[in-house]
Amino acid sequence: MNVAIPKEIENLEKRVAATPETVKKMTAMKLSVSVEQGAGIASGILDADYKAAGAAVVADKAKLLSEADIVLKVRPPVKDPRSNLHEADLLKHESILIGLFGRTLEPELLSKVNDRRVSVFSLDALPRLARTQKMDALSSQSNLSGYKAVLTAADRLHKMMPLMMTAAGTITPAKVFIIGAGVAGLQAIATAKRLGALVEAFDTRPVVKEQVESLGAKFVEIPIADENTEDQGGYAKELSEDAHRKEQELITQHVCESDIVITTALIPGKPAPLLITKEAVAGMKPGSVIVDLAAETGGNCALTQKGKEITENGVTIIGYLNYPSRTAIHASQLYAKNVLNFLSEILRDGKIELKMDDPVCHDTLLNPQVKSAER
Repeated sequence: MNVAIPKEIENLEKRVAATPETVKKMTAMKLSVSVEQGAGIASGILDADYKAAGAAVVADKAKLLSEADIVLKVRPPVKDPRSNLHEADLLKHESILIGLFGRTLEPELLSKVNDRRVSVFSLDALPRLARTQKMDALSSQSNLSGYKAVLTAADRLHKMMPLMMTAAGTITPAKVFIIGAGVAGLQAIATAKRLGALVEAFDTRPVVKEQVESLGAKFVEIPIADENTEDQGGYAKELSEDAHRKEQELITQHVCESDIVITTALIPGKPAPLLITKEAVAGMKPGSVIVDLAAETGGNCALTQKGKEITENGVTIIGYLNYPSRTAIHASQLYAKNVLNFLSEILRDGKIELKMDDPVCHDTLLNPQVKSAER
């Protein structure tokens, strides 16, 4: 059984889907592993490191993909500008593709993989079960995003983060407001606290209050006790119009009092909720910073520009994409382990064994029409 790890093509993507550590474990699982030349450079991994771990290093992407039974990626297949060939057109018929592809595929890509009967598994769609935690790439990568977002904000802020008492006077700590207390938000809270800031956090789900307070932050609650704000998977739900209005009013008040705002609010399968209005930004002090981690799906701030850093009324608004890639070394280490653990679920004695009645397989397969179970 051949496993291929291609080099990611997208400019912002520095991660890789396997490390020398996971290559060793894959070979122990009776898999033959091949890595595209230079695939790990941006993550601090040399071709020689992969070779020492037991992988073959291949320069020809077309050869690599066409001979692979399993392809491990980070991002969805795209057209390679160097060769003008689409990665999906190079995949071996009836192979398996694993990565972070969202919960649906773009129509063109879906058509390509279906034509080649390639089964596409996305770790974004893992069910929230106790046994899937070790495969939960969304959590492992979001954790890094929350950390990096705070460091980015601290770098742009024209103030110090901690309380400082000097001979020249006392410097008051920065005020940080975190919107969304999921994995990224909780890590942002912890990082801001370590830097000495005063931290407040908001989430529509009252259940996260204890987690927020355990990290030393003040939990900001919205008075909508009669509304269910959490779905069956534990994610935040879209609020009613009235509740959303109350939410925006509360957020505006705290945004205007903050030096740094980190937004992390997402609704699975939908555009990011608009939480920070233009008026709220106008009420912030010059020199303040907003880091919008929801920029890729529309942004939580009305003024966020996808992939850009802008200044509005003296307020810096950062809508950078792919924060995990900004910590590519550790992001790749964690992601590669998530992928390895998923592989362990679909392999037995070095052979593919898909159990479509298992939610791990059923929920992550994005194109069930391929009927992978009949392989």
